[in-house]
Amino acid sequence: MDGDYVIGGVFSIHHYIHTVEHNYTTLPEPLRCTGSIISRELRFSRAMIFAIEEINNSTKLLPGIRLGYQIHDACASVVMAVHVAFQLSNGLDPVFYTGDNCSQSGTVMAIIGESGSTPSISMSRVIGPFNIPQVSHFATCACLSNKQEYPSFFRTIPSDQFQADALAKLVKHFGWTWIGAVRSDSDYGNNGMASFLDAAHKEGICVEYSESFYRTDPHNKIQKVADVIRRSTAMVVVAFVSVGDMRILLEELSQEPSPHRQWIGSESWVTDADMLRFTFCAGTIGFGIQQSVILGLRDFLLDLSPTEVAESPVLTEFWEDAFKCRLGKKNCEHFSTMLPSACDGTEDIKKLKSPYTDTSQLRITNMVYKAVYAIAHAIHNAVCQKTNSTTHCDKLTMTESKQILAQMKKVNFSQNGYDVSFDANGDPVARYELVNWQKSKSGSIELVTVGLYDASLPVGQEFHINKNLTWVENSTQVPSSVCSDSCPPGTRKVLQKGKPICCYDCVRCPEGEISNATDSPDCFPCPKEFWPNAERNICFPKPVEFLSYNEVLGIILAAFSVGGACLAVITAAVFFRHRTSPIVRANNSELSFLLLFSLTLCFLCSLTFIGTPSEWSCMLRHTAFGITFVLCISCVLGKTIVVLMAFKATLPGSNVMKWFGPPQQRMTVVSFTFIQVLICTIWLVLSPPFPMKNLTIYKERIILECALGSAVGFWAVLGYIGLLAVFCFVLAVLARKLPDNFNEAKLITFSMLIFCAVWITFIPAYVSSPGKFTVAVEIFAILASSFGLILCIFAPKCFIILFKPEKNTKKHLMNKNQY
Repeated sequence: MDGDYVIGGVFSIHHYIHTVEHNYTTLPEPLRCTGSIISRELRFSRAMIFAIEEINNSTKLLPGIRLGYQIHDACASVVMAVHVAFQLSNGLDPVFYTGDNCSQSGTVMAIIGESGSTPSISMSRVIGPFNIPQVSHFATCACLSNKQEYPSFFRTIPSDQFQADALAKLVKHFGWTWIGAVRSDSDYGNNGMASFLDAAHKEGICVEYSESFYRTDPHNKIQKVADVIRRSTAMVVVAFVSVGDMRILLEELSQEPSPHRQWIGSESWVTDADMLRFTFCAGTIGFGIQQSVILGLRDFLLDLSPTEVAESPVLTEFWEDAFKCRLGKKNCEHFSTMLPSACDGTEDIKKLKSPYTDTSQLRITNMVYKAVYAIAHAIHNAVCQKTNSTTHCDKLTMTESKQILAQMKKVNFSQNGYDVSFDANGDPVARYELVNWQKSKSGSIELVTVGLYDASLPVGQEFHINKNLTWVENSTQVPSSVCSDSCPPGTRKVLQKGKPICCYDCVRCPEGEISNATDSPDCFPCPKEFWPNAERNICFPKPVEFLSYNEVLGIILAAFSVGGACLAVITAAVFFRHRTSPIVRANNSELSFLLLFSLTLCFLCSLTFIGTPSEWSCMLRHTAFGITFVLCISCVLGKTIVVLMAFKATLPGSNVMKWFGPPQQRMTVVSFTFIQVLICTIWLVLSPPFPMKNLTIYKERIILECALGSAVGFWAVLGYIGLLAVFCFVLAVLARKLPDNFNEAKLITFSMLIFCAVWITFIPAYVSSPGKFTVAVEIFAILASSFGLILCIFAPKCFIILFKPEKNTKKHLMNKNQY
């Protein structure tokens, strides 16, 4: 239809182009489309005519100006699309004007189309240099957003980049990490799948296979793709496929039973009503363009008079194909042999069930409708001026396509309830409906909208599901599609060699480490004072361990300590009660009482090693132990020296005892003890013991202990005690054979032997004992050596005092023949 301004339209009303044989001897026959007619594409072209007629009847948009159109069938072929692009850009006048005053009335101002991305790319490269705007209703390839390559390209349908991101988020939302992928071997499929795979990789999704095909490929290649899908382990298949290619693939898959797959579809095929006949794909989900209602369109589509149909070869073909009859004498050759009966005029298109007449879910049709209005608004802004309340349009003004191109970039209006505008890349705002193929009660497949996706919303809020979904095999449970089951908390993922990152083994976290999340890639150690539970998914505070009064070992040692102190007190009481008896007076009663006092302190100082270590208890336990033991050994040493000196004093002319009387004995004890006090004081001043949490001996628990502060100070204390003990032992050995009955040298020798044996064995036991047993070993050494001293030195005397009083006489003691 001619008009003041002509809009071109390019649609894939057929999906195949007639193969032309070139023999290079005759002129090739013209290009023509073949195959069955695509009713949906025919509806798109008729929607364009409807929109133009609606604009021509409008008084607000382009008043006084009539739009025309020139619609071509590119049959989804790049060759035909380029041919049509040249036709539209060259002008539509059949006469070539040689003069300067040539008319431009036949030149198209803009072009709507093509439906496919690959033909649209080819067209854009042809018409782009001529600055002719191209507005596609169905070409979604993200590559077309590149304004450097396609400066005059616009579209009313969102770019596949948005759809790819949305599909990746959809797959991630349902927990699918192991998927298959198929795509059309075209710009639409290859670019769309590349964008999806990139987005899926960022979401941690792995692809088991990625197959490409095209509807014109040999059958064995289509069959190979179908076999890959059948043999795969991935339950979910993402199909970035054009509707014509998808139809071929599903027909191949329907030839023989195969495992059910959860299909995720791109908007190209998932909303096509004709595809719903593949019932084995029930449960398919995908993104579709938002539905709309175009008032008056259905009546326009159904208002086909026999005359109008007969005058249009395309409508004639559609009519004959829909009603299986011949229409007059203009019947096409390929129908003449197939359709035996003629159309009788009773055919009612209103009763016809076809994608052409189905206006229940207008999606892409609305994109065509908006594209026509976008071009009309651009022309309006270029040629119309508003004066006061009236709009005047000058159709005689010479208008070039580059002016329309400039105005297209500024288009911003609302039509049919939708805002229409283009960003810097010529793309609209991306909004999708999430659709689901659900089985109806009758067993047929219905297209149900179950959610929305709006790319203009903030991150994380774009995706919204508002209805229940039906999955493959009519299940209500989300199918699982993973290469490996999720690793529970307490384990970490270890990748399987040579496989994608979604294929892994679950390895238990090592000792001391946890993972508290599902599918954790790493385990992390607990803080120093924490330890994992048995499942290794939570860190608990480590139990604190020290030698306590509440445990059996602590109670036993405390009992022996108190018992030993009581024994020393009882012994002192016995000695005090019999202090005038010969046996007490003969064995240096003053040193004996001092020794018993020091033994009492030795027994009691072991109590400071039991209980929670504190700053004061740590300093007290080591210093008290060191000083009391030196006091004890000093008393024993004093008694030993007295025995030796007493024997020498009996020799003629000896006056040595005057140097070892009671004052000298006290001075000896005080001097030896003062040296230990000095050592302990220096230790406490320079680097005293302090409480600490030992985290190294046991990994799973904390040992509360007293750190030595200065190891030199500790071993100096022990060394000094050992030195006195060895000295005392040597003197006792020298005096052990003295014949006197008052001689204690044998008892002292034996007690010092026990003392030295205990403390010699204490050193390796102390160093090697772990945790609280270190303290227990130290307490045991203190108690053992203290009991050795009190039993060896005082037990025989107490026995005589209490049970053999007849031996507790001066006469008996002076009898050198009895010992």
